[in-house]
Amino acid sequence: MKIHEYQAKELLARYGVPVPEGIACDSPEAAAAAFTDLGRPLSVVKAQIHAGGRGKAGGVKLVRSAEEARAAAAAMLGKPLVTIQTGPEGRVVHTVYVEAGSDIERELYLAVAIDRQVGGPVMIAAAEGGVEIEVLAEHKPEAILRERIHPVKGMLPYQMRRMAFRLGFDARQQKGAIRVMGGLARLFTELDCSLAEINPLITTKAGEVVALDGKINFDGNGLFRHKEVLDYRDLNEEDPKEIEAAKFGLNYIALDGNIACLVNGAGLAMATMDVIKLKGGEPANFLDVGGGATRDQVTNAFKILLSDAKVEGVLVNIFGGIMKCDTIAEGVVAAAREVELRVPLVVRLEGTNVEQGRAILNASGIALQTAKDLDEAAEKIVAATR
Repeated sequence: MKIHEYQAKELLARYGVPVPEGIACDSPEAAAAAFTDLGRPLSVVKAQIHAGGRGKAGGVKLVRSAEEARAAAAAMLGKPLVTIQTGPEGRVVHTVYVEAGSDIERELYLAVAIDRQVGGPVMIAAAEGGVEIEVLAEHKPEAILRERIHPVKGMLPYQMRRMAFRLGFDARQQKGAIRVMGGLARLFTELDCSLAEINPLITTKAGEVVALDGKINFDGNGLFRHKEVLDYRDLNEEDPKEIEAAKFGLNYIALDGNIACLVNGAGLAMATMDVIKLKGGEPANFLDVGGGATRDQVTNAFKILLSDAKVEGVLVNIFGGIMKCDTIAEGVVAAAREVELRVPLVVRLEGTNVEQGRAILNASGIALQTAKDLDEAAEKIVAATR
């Protein structure tokens, strides 16, 4: 789960990380009032979407009056912001964050993420902030510092001192830098994060170390332990089909292709998408109905797939173990009749009650093709959508 910058800063402040004063607003008038309330000669109006690259896309504006703040907010709110991370459709801005301007002396990068190679969290830092870390890693990998975080003891004092020294913090800044590092590490581990990033982390001319931006992502598997974090969820930033799928206990992720997939099992779903691409097609989604889905779940899964306007064909690939093929067949038939199926449908069934499932499909009168294996199924659906 992702959250907005202003929400991330609330959490950072809770863990002792200094952040600039700011006010979240949902109207131009509120933005103008926020500028006045902050009482600074310079403020920043920032579009709040779950994507990076906002500054280059016009989603971050410096303002020097309440009227400028109003105009900047009016130009952002209710309109899509297209960045390098949103895709061409962009994300509609529903909230802006009016933040007090900062007297920036220097910009750095600081984050905690999971390192798959070491099997645990790692603090990542660079003396060059304000840029995409991926770009820095590609062109200047030696500039990136890493410190592994102990799974029980956390980030140890000597590690933070060493990193502060290597990042070039002077004597008056080191205490603040260590405070930020410790707070970020605790936040990451205590709230089950998958990413906690400050970019940029700045030093001011007064010697302060401040988080000028914040990005925090959470591991969905740990959210049951953090009900307060769930309050930050913004459904406006999520695909409506993914939200609908979650209501029925379905694992659904929207993609950009035109061939919808309905599969049981995450591994089989990944393999199905791979084979579709191998045959020259593009999957429109990842959808795992799970090993024990009911007829109603299958029916609703089918409806969700067909609600995507990009879908030009559907591939159902089921290997029945706990999941019975006749249950899948009944759900497919019920959904196809209810939504008036108008795109090609290919079904491959194998496993428990496969003959009963095939009989249900054959007797349904629905226009569909069957296949005996995944290769054949993928070839048929790719050919049908061309």
